[in-house]
Amino acid sequence: MKGYTGKGIYIDLSKREISVYEVSPELYSNYIGGRGLGVAMISDYIKNTYDSPDMPLIFATGPLVGTPAITSGRISVISRSPLTGTVFDCSVGGNFGTRLKKAGYDLIEIRGLSNKWVLLDIDNDKIRLEDAQNLTGKNVSELTIVKKDTSFAAIGIAGERRVKFASIVIDGHYCAGRGGLGAVMGSKRLKAIRVKGDRTVEICDPKALRDTNIEIIRLLRASPAIYGEFGLSEFGTAALVDVIHARRLEPTENFRKTYFPEALNYSGYNLKRQFNTKKVGCSGCPILCKKRGGMGEMIPEYETASHFGALNSCSDPLSIVKANEICNDYGMDTISSAATIACYSEIQNLRLSPVEIINLLKDIGNRQGIGDLLAEGSLRYASYVGSPELSMSVKGLELPAYDPRGAYGMALAYATSNRGGCHLRAYPISHEILRKPVATDRFSFEGKARIIKIAEDLNAVVDSLTACKFVFFAVSLEEYANALNSITGSNHDAQSLLKIGERIWNLERHLNGLNNFNINHDDLPKRFFTEEGSSTENIKIPPIDRDAFLRAREDYYRIRGYKLSNS
Repeated sequence: MKGYTGKGIYIDLSKREISVYEVSPELYSNYIGGRGLGVAMISDYIKNTYDSPDMPLIFATGPLVGTPAITSGRISVISRSPLTGTVFDCSVGGNFGTRLKKAGYDLIEIRGLSNKWVLLDIDNDKIRLEDAQNLTGKNVSELTIVKKDTSFAAIGIAGERRVKFASIVIDGHYCAGRGGLGAVMGSKRLKAIRVKGDRTVEICDPKALRDTNIEIIRLLRASPAIYGEFGLSEFGTAALVDVIHARRLEPTENFRKTYFPEALNYSGYNLKRQFNTKKVGCSGCPILCKKRGGMGEMIPEYETASHFGALNSCSDPLSIVKANEICNDYGMDTISSAATIACYSEIQNLRLSPVEIINLLKDIGNRQGIGDLLAEGSLRYASYVGSPELSMSVKGLELPAYDPRGAYGMALAYATSNRGGCHLRAYPISHEILRKPVATDRFSFEGKARIIKIAEDLNAVVDSLTACKFVFFAVSLEEYANALNSITGSNHDAQSLLKIGERIWNLERHLNGLNNFNINHDDLPKRFFTEEGSSTENIKIPPIDRDAFLRAREDYYRIRGYKLSNS
């Protein structure tokens, strides 16, 4: 099939061996690319620990990458999570995937442990390992590795010191953040990967792809959530601050409350006004949801703004932007960083000032003082001090910035997520809060089990195509099936792609089962069933009914065909 190069790079860091190999066509047929391809490739190694020489770290593109397809610039990074122990993938933007594909490769498979720090340099057919001892002890902004027409993936000090939620940072600010894949890279003593590629990716039917792109752009332009006056293109994901605030489901003070009175200080509108933001974005994306300030500073995404804001009782936009900068520089996931600090604050009965939050972030990145323990994540920290119930996490992954008491589909999606507390395995916020494509009752589990199942399968496809989930606020899998067909010459429709998504999802579930995850892990912290949120006379945020949640989870298991047992 066109759209693929058919080649992968294999690196054995222990033996310092490099080879290029042909990727099995069956992998493409069964798993598409990106997330699915990577999960399939680590299947035989999933029982190894994240820092084992046998645990692969995989960077995988998809068939859209390097083509004119809309949102074609992403790449997936896959391994086993140091934070959760689950199979884990991150979809990340920037130019790295495009450069890799144009160098002639669909993926990089890295195994082994180097005996010293190295940099992997890929320049079309030239692939070599370079000494990187002079780069150690440096954060991402200090690295002088960029050359003309190159892209890079690197870790900062947090990855070197194996912070359990360390990120891999692409092109300085696009982060494969959740789950700690930066610690996997750090365990291999791989400081960075630099890639340059200038080849053309062949596609099957350029005219059909142009027609599909026109249709996708038309649908995007018609979407208020994307191109509306207060949409993602205008304000970035921080546009969500206003609506989540109004619905009283913003996690506040480690999820003890669901409303932060000063949240609008860091709304998308106010961030744009205060920082004079400009639009930037990933390769092949017309939305440009990333925002850069007039002084060059990166403006936080919604999750980051809310968690360094409401979750930690901070209303200062300058401090929130600074916290985001530090996380990007050290290479740390912003959601887990902020949530772990919030957990620490509750356990120690503290209300940290913005300066104290910033200093604590640096201590975590450097593993200094209490930061060394917090670098293990909120669940390990809370368990160490005897209060595991105060870690607001699922399967050890800290929850993002939607309180499940205000969106019951989100509650079920958190619990069933294969990688832990994640909003992007399914995204019921789209219909429960944004009312797209069809509005559902956010305080009901009715019909949510089937909706979540379909959304999980859909997003497995999206991550394997390596497309952007935001586009699906406006378009459907039908348009992307057409894009895939025009690129590869395949004959997919939405239903055949969803079958592949289901295959990927079930494989992930199986791999987690091999590492002893079961129905008991598909649950939420007790707080959400026993404590109400920040209610008013007009908006009630009660605790989630435990029995209703368990019935919805049983419905989900039946729809999936899973056993209703603990095994």
